[in-house]
Amino acid sequence: MTSHHDDMILRPLAGRDELSLFNEFPYVLNAELAGDLAAGRRHPGWMWLALREGSPVARAAWWSRPGDPEPLLMDVFDVAPDRLDDGERLLRAALADLVPAGRRPPEYGRFLPPDWHDHPDTRRVVADRMGVLERVGAKLFVERLRLQWHPGPIRPATGRLAFRPPRDADELIGLMTEVMDGTLDAHGRDELTRMTAAEAARQQYHEELVRYPSPQDWWRVAATPEGEPVGFVIPAHNGYNATIAYIGVLPALRGRGHIDDILAEGTRILAAQNVSRIQASTDVGNVPMARAFARAGYDIFGREIDMVWPA
Repeated sequence: MTSHHDDMILRPLAGRDELSLFNEFPYVLNAELAGDLAAGRRHPGWMWLALREGSPVARAAWWSRPGDPEPLLMDVFDVAPDRLDDGERLLRAALADLVPAGRRPPEYGRFLPPDWHDHPDTRRVVADRMGVLERVGAKLFVERLRLQWHPGPIRPATGRLAFRPPRDADELIGLMTEVMDGTLDAHGRDELTRMTAAEAARQQYHEELVRYPSPQDWWRVAATPEGEPVGFVIPAHNGYNATIAYIGVLPALRGRGHIDDILAEGTRILAAQNVSRIQASTDVGNVPMARAFARAGYDIFGREIDMVWPA
């Protein structure tokens, strides 16, 4: 689909050979786009440009897991500072083409520097982008911390907990259901307004966890020496980086320091794979989890803004 507005052209990429044109806007994800196209995580039809006299004035792109027929996440949106209206037109045209009528558009996420709030120029650019997205119906959902661990000391095992792989899917889904109680995660809390904890856990298990390309025998359930489950950790590789994909402590056992032992075990499993770094993320408002990552030697290397379209 190509549309014209005065002297502006709105269209998706014609093919992979136009990636250099798309990447005239700088962004940290640019280095991954070629690999994503090759792996089927992106398609040229999911990567849109607004062009004036052949030059990009705005761009947007969507991502999904390989094989998915529809985009799962909008993770690229850039617009020239004097072309905000063009950015709005681009989003409206692309969303009309990509999102079936009556459906919510995919969530939007943007990676930002860890200190972006401290720099007026960066804050202005972020506000401009968010303002354009708000014009097409999106609203701020949550800000998240991006964390990473580089090879170094890992908290020694204390012996307070024993670790083993989950017995089966039902056991892990059951534990995931329990940790939804009192969750501080904004996505989890939102899911609980639309479905039961068990439904949310089962959905995350089948739509996210089992689709990681890394071995499931990395996953661990934490238990007392007597065998009582305490929590779990899902170390994984997401196709880009080693990551602590999910971690939780059962509500009745929180506040006893178990999170430190469980996070150390997940870190230890990934470190044994000789990875150069381990990444993780947590909501800015999830202070206990952020503190646990800090104690484990994870540094904040960035932030992320997530925006959603209301139901």
